[in-house]
Amino acid sequence: MEAQKVDMFIMANGKFFESHQVALIRDRLLEVDDSKWGVIQTLQFKNPTTMLIVSLLAGSLGIDRFMIGDTGLGIGKLLTCGGLGVWAIIDLFMIMGATREKNMAQLQTVL
Repeated sequence: MEAQKVDMFIMANGKFFESHQVALIRDRLLEVDDSKWGVIQTLQFKNPTTMLIVSLLAGSLGIDRFMIGDTGLGIGKLLTCGGLGVWAIIDLFMIMGATREKNMAQLQTVL
């Protein structure tokens, strides 16, 4: 794949991944053939900053976990009111990393 396309993808989507993973993503994208490029372009990644805001506003209801696809954890947070608030506070520190991990997993399914 063209290096220019890959660099544009990294510039546009780098914030959705952990910083230490960006070089790996770039290398993997350079190896991908053009037939997968259309699928890669259509992937919708979750914004970690948006998930942090959702976690601040409705984390005790588990909405943040539902939005990133952690249905089981979302149900657990919903039924326990965010682990009586403790789980909701812990998730404030963890939700951005969890969102980036989910984004990486979504990209790896295509690569």
